[in-house]
Order: sequence, then structure tokens, then C-alpha cells
Amino acid sequence: MDKEQNSQFLGTEKLSRLMVKFSVPCVLSLLVSALYNIVDQIFIGNSELSALGNAATGVVFPIFIIAQAFAWCFGDGCAAYLNICQGQNDSGSAHRSIGTGITVTFICGVILMAVFYPLKTQILILFGASENSIGMAAEYFNIILAFFPIFMLANMQTRSTK
Repeated sequence: MDKEQNSQFLGTEKLSRLMVKFSVPCVLSLLVSALYNIVDQIFIGNSELSALGNAATGVVFPIFIIAQAFAWCFGDGCAAYLNICQGQNDSGSAHRSIGTGITVTFICGVILMAVFYPLKTQILILFGASENSIGMAAEYFNIILAFFPIFMLANMQTRSTK
């Protein structure tokens, strides 16, 4: 396709074809992510950590998803605004929107770290950690928290380029 056809593709192509073209890669990426989590739990369950290791990662997982939700929110908003700017041929605002999205996502990651770290024991107990698994869950959570801003930036970037 040349540039003219490429820019008109979304406006002229049949909706069913567009749905297949864009939904198949999305579904495949979700399946790969789910498969990664399943294999991860199988390896942890078969290690010396056994069920307590699975419990520890399972308790931290919802907190991981909360951070991912914020990142996706910023990424989707940034992508939508970027598309509006491109439609208006406003490259200056487009660059600012990307910079703002990255900055806000990073700051949100740091804020979540600052909130979750001192409250980690209470949060882990709230999400179901027992006295048997709280030690491993807290250790795992410390590692996850250290990379919250990077994790969120990676997820924000992934959402804003779709």
C-alpha cells in the first residue's frame, strides 16, 4: 500500500475485516501472557517453594494488575490524544502528549511504590496472605515494587502503540 491508501485503510475497509485484522493479534498476545503466568506457576509449584511459593505470587498478582491498569489507562489516553493530534496535523501537541504520558506514568509508579511499601503487610493480608505465606509474599512484593515504574512504563508504551 502506498501512503495514501494506508491513511484511508481504517475509513474504507469493511468492519469485519478490520475486526479480524486487529483482534487476532490482541487475543494472541493475551493468550501468550496467560500461558506465561500458567507456566510460571507450574515451575514455582514444582520447586522447593511448592504451594507456599504459588500462594505468595498469587497474593501479589492483584497488586501487579492494579499497576498495570493505571499504566494501560495512561497509555490508552495518550494513544487516543495522539490520534487526535495526528488527525489535526498537530505534531507539536503529539510530542507533548507522549512526553506527558511517560512522565505521568513514571510519577504514578513512584507514588504507588511510596504508598504500597509501608503498607505492604496490611495489603498482602487484605489480598489473602496467611501467616505461612506472608514472608515469601513480602519478599516477592519488595522485588516487584522496585520495578513498578519500569513495569508501568513498559505497559503504558505497549498500550499507546496499539
